[in-house]
Amino acid sequence: MKEVWVEKYRPSKLDDVVGQDEIVSRLKAYVKTENLPHLLFAGPAGTGKTTCAIALARELFKDNWKANFLELNASDERGIDTVRTKIKDYARIMPIGGDFKIIFLDEADNLTTDAQSALRRTMENYTRTARFVLSCNYSSRIIEPIQSRCAVFRFRPLKPDAVKQYLSRVAKAEGIKVTDDGMEALLYVAQGDLRKAVNSLQVAASVGKTVDSDTMYKAASTARPEAVKKLIEVALEGDFIKARDELDELLIEYGLAGEDIIRQIHRTVFDLAIPDVFKVRLVDRIGETEFRLVEGSNERIQLEYLLSNFVLIGQELRKK
Repeated sequence: MKEVWVEKYRPSKLDDVVGQDEIVSRLKAYVKTENLPHLLFAGPAGTGKTTCAIALARELFKDNWKANFLELNASDERGIDTVRTKIKDYARIMPIGGDFKIIFLDEADNLTTDAQSALRRTMENYTRTARFVLSCNYSSRIIEPIQSRCAVFRFRPLKPDAVKQYLSRVAKAEGIKVTDDGMEALLYVAQGDLRKAVNSLQVAASVGKTVDSDTMYKAASTARPEAVKKLIEVALEGDFIKARDELDELLIEYGLAGEDIIRQIHRTVFDLAIPDVFKVRLVDRIGETEFRLVEGSNERIQLEYLLSNFVLIGQELRKK
C-alpha cells in the first residue's frame, strides 16, 4: 500500500462531500458571500468534519489556501500554552490574498477548560484577521461561551446509500470488485463512519482484487452478525456450555477484544424476535458488563457472567 486511501480520495471541494447535503449547502452560502463566522463542527468520527473544513478553505482561498489555513489537533496540543502562543501568534498575522485566515482545531473537546477560556478571548480579539473552525465529537464538552460565539453544524452518521456511493467510486478507481455481500459487510462494519469503511476496504483489497463478506469481516476484525446472533440465541435457549464454545470461537477466530464483542451483542439484541421487555433486561445486563470491562475487570469472566445472565433471562422467557 503506497497511499492511504482515506487521504488519496478525500474530496477537495464541497460538492464532492457525500451524505451531508444540508451542511454543504450552508457552507457553500458562506463561500458565495466570501465571509463566515466562527464555526463548530460536532458529530461522530468519520462523518466529514475535517474534510468540510479543508474543502471550505480551498474554495474560499483558492491557491492561497495553505497559507491561510492552520490545522491543529487539540488532543496533542491541549494546554493553555498552545492557545497563548501558537494559536495567538498565527491569529495576529494578516492573511495572504484574503480578508481573514482559518484556524482549524480538530478534536477541540480535548482542550482543557483553561485552554478553552483562553481561546474564547483569542476568538474575540482576532476576529478581524482569523476565523476559528472547531471540530469535536461531543459538543457538550465545549464551554458555553465558545458555543455561543460559533455557528453550530451537527454532522450525522452517513446513511448506507451515501457510504455505498463513495465506496463504489473508490473501488472502481482502484480496480477492486466488491461483491453484494461484501458491500453489505462493509456497511455493517462502518456504521456510518466513512473513514472506517474506506480503511477496511483498503485492508481487504490487499488480500485480493475481489472483496467478499468473508474477507471483509476478517480484515475488519469484526464477527459476522449471524455468529453473534447465534451466540445470544444459544444462551437464551439455556445451553450455557454451548454458548461458551460459541464465545471461544469468536475470540479465537476473529481475535476480538471483550469490548468489541459487547458492542456487537448490543447491536444484535434489537434484531431478536423476543418481547421488548426482555430486550430491556438484556440491554441492562450488557450495560453492566460493559461498565465492568471499562473499569478493568477480567474480560473472560465478565463475558461468561453476561452469558449466564442471558441463560437465566432465557429461562423466564420460555415460561411466558
